[in-house]
Amino acid sequence: MRVVVIGGGVIGVTTAYYLAEAGHEVVVYDRQSGPAQEASYANAGEISSGHAAPLAAPGMPLRALKWLVARDSPLVFRPKFDPKYWLWMARTLRNCTAERYASNKAQMMALAEYSRDLLRVLRQATGISYDERSMGTLQLFRSQEQLDQAVADSSMLDRFSIPYDILDADGCLAAEPGLGSLRDKIAGGMRLPDDETGDCRLFTERLAELCAARGVVFKFGRKVVSIDHWGGRVRRIVATDGKVEADAYVVAAGSYSERFMRKLSQRLPVYPLKGYSLTVPISDARLAPVSTVIDETRKVAITRLGDRIRIGGTMEMSGFDVALYESCRPPLERALDELFPGAGDLREARFWCGLRPMTPDGPPIVGRARFPNLFVNSGHGMFGWTMACGSSKILADIISGRAPEIDASGLGPQRYWN
Repeated sequence: MRVVVIGGGVIGVTTAYYLAEAGHEVVVYDRQSGPAQEASYANAGEISSGHAAPLAAPGMPLRALKWLVARDSPLVFRPKFDPKYWLWMARTLRNCTAERYASNKAQMMALAEYSRDLLRVLRQATGISYDERSMGTLQLFRSQEQLDQAVADSSMLDRFSIPYDILDADGCLAAEPGLGSLRDKIAGGMRLPDDETGDCRLFTERLAELCAARGVVFKFGRKVVSIDHWGGRVRRIVATDGKVEADAYVVAAGSYSERFMRKLSQRLPVYPLKGYSLTVPISDARLAPVSTVIDETRKVAITRLGDRIRIGGTMEMSGFDVALYESCRPPLERALDELFPGAGDLREARFWCGLRPMTPDGPPIVGRARFPNLFVNSGHGMFGWTMACGSSKILADIISGRAPEIDASGLGPQRYWN
């Protein structure tokens, strides 16, 4: 079967990989000059199944209001007149009940666990390297209330047999010695030893090379202008280099997937929330993080990537605005200075932002659309790198007419049709 994939980020490239592994002829289109040039370029670097959870959670609206007036707030709101945003927000608020949160989180954790296991198989089979580490993550709590909430929420980890350790301050320092200057401010932590880290851009670039060696054709620098359909099926795409026909089509264009589907009169409730990151060269390895530390108070993740440190955070609600606002840089710098002082050279930091494709309920959208030969793999939010292999293998199985290896019945776009 000939399959066209729209999108060359980590989701599009992993989709291409599993489709090629299943024996399909694959062509990938992306408007950028190479793979992983947008949301996959400089994310936080976490592959964290234990932390996979919806944005829509009980208490989230109240926390969001408090963040709006806090110094170094993890939430930035730049209001725009955009009816799609307000509709998306209304749907998100409806998912902030305890029942829906538990259901959505269960789906996300199951997919994330499956995805991590597939990544390990892929790594062993191909020898791919991407500054990967398998040294777990540490979620850091500054208050007893945060620690108690984590313990109360750990039942989901137990349900999926995800190993974890509840640590006191000394335990946190044993896992991450670079936190020593913060000793008196640490209430405790939760360590997830099975979590991994890695450079998502590097992974995507090298996986694209492996895909090309397996016959996948990449059309970088070619923009898809339209997806044409008639007779109840998608018939072709029209790109800047011409018209292309295929047997099946996959929309894996991140936040922009919604625009493609809207032109087909098939609405997807995917909306972009911008994230920022700093990439800092390590100046003293003894002071640098061992793996990933997630500061629950600042909502910042600090990750060791080879000879660099990646600081990722901020959730900016500004639509498709991709401007790099300098006002969002100081909170990331202060987070590194506070947690790992002297570890990195901030004078050489690279500042970046990207659009995370968020769904109102949390799980990504993976499955067949209303046209029988049109498929979607999008809406992974902050967990695209974590869920890439799992969602792509599921979609490749569906396109190939095989039953997915895990229950994916709740991931398709059908859940929004009513």
